[in-house]
Amino acid sequence: MVSAPALVTEDLVKYLLLICAEEPPEQPLESAEEAASFDVLPDDVQPWLAAIERRGTRLYGSRVSQPANASTVRVRDGEVLISDGPYAETKEWMCGFDVLECESIDEAIELAALHPVAQYGRIEVRPFLPGTGRVRLER
Repeated sequence: MVSAPALVTEDLVKYLLLICAEEPPEQPLESAEEAASFDVLPDDVQPWLAAIERRGTRLYGSRVSQPANASTVRVRDGEVLISDGPYAETKEWMCGFDVLECESIDEAIELAALHPVAQYGRIEVRPFLPGTGRVRLER
């Protein structure tokens, strides 16, 4: 008989790292070949991933498609409005994200500073709201 995973309450807090690059790519849409290559991680990020995996802080993360592939959804007066592309007109774009579980904001910032994109882009670190990221399933 398989039992349900146990809930474990911890003092750790989850942090969202928004990985942002300076300029969106020239070609807005990925080809099928480029999309398939997303399963292969860039060489520069592999040492960072290995380091945070050893620390056990990374819960999940991924690269995301280019801004031109985005859709923005709003509901106004009951009508669903869909716009092509990202909401914000900006030179920066979110190219990926990671969810970390850390003891403090200082630890999350330390790990963000080690991310290779921090050398040419920016990493925004946001804590999850209190009470929303402190329980996880134990496997």
